[in-house]
Amino acid sequence: MTRRATAARPLNWPDDAENVTAADVDFEALAHVLANTCRRGGCLRQYHSLAAHAVLVSEEVAALEGLSEEDRRRLALHALVADAPSAWLRGGAPGSQRAMERTGRLAGGIESAVREAAGLDAALGEEPAELLKFVTRMAAAAERRDLLDRDAPAGAGVAFPPLKRRIRSVPPDKAAAAWLARFRALSAAPGVGGAGAE
Repeated sequence: MTRRATAARPLNWPDDAENVTAADVDFEALAHVLANTCRRGGCLRQYHSLAAHAVLVSEEVAALEGLSEEDRRRLALHALVADAPSAWLRGGAPGSQRAMERTGRLAGGIESAVREAAGLDAALGEEPAELLKFVTRMAAAAERRDLLDRDAPAGAGVAFPPLKRRIRSVPPDKAAAAWLARFRALSAAPGVGGAGAE
């Protein structure tokens, strides 16, 4: 007699952007939302999710030299969760200045809750933030080269040097699994992870 697999636990999907706390953050649900959300609002020739992008940037950050192992781990985890606010703030871009300010305020609160749930102390300092921005821009240039303007001449429209690594489209289920596996590896401390921690 075979035993049926136990049902997957219910996920705590990102929902109320106004009142997000660290206890509300379910990293498995977050992984799925990011994996089902296309970069650049879908303006790409091939699908490329926020989750796949985050994994790529996180891996590139982790390969940097000149940082301590702990600084690389922490920066790679920051890179992985950088797009988390978009899971709560899905939808169109705000139109008015007031709406933009509200969205910025909500994003700040979400970032803080996600960082706390992930075991990250605070926002990045100026130097690590610049380093992360640099790698993110290189990833965006590689994305443009590989997924947006494939037929454009090399370097056309790319204002930043792209990563050497090629970007390939990853199906959402695989991107979610890769994001979650990377999150678990980077946040290895027991008890870290909010509602989605196992």
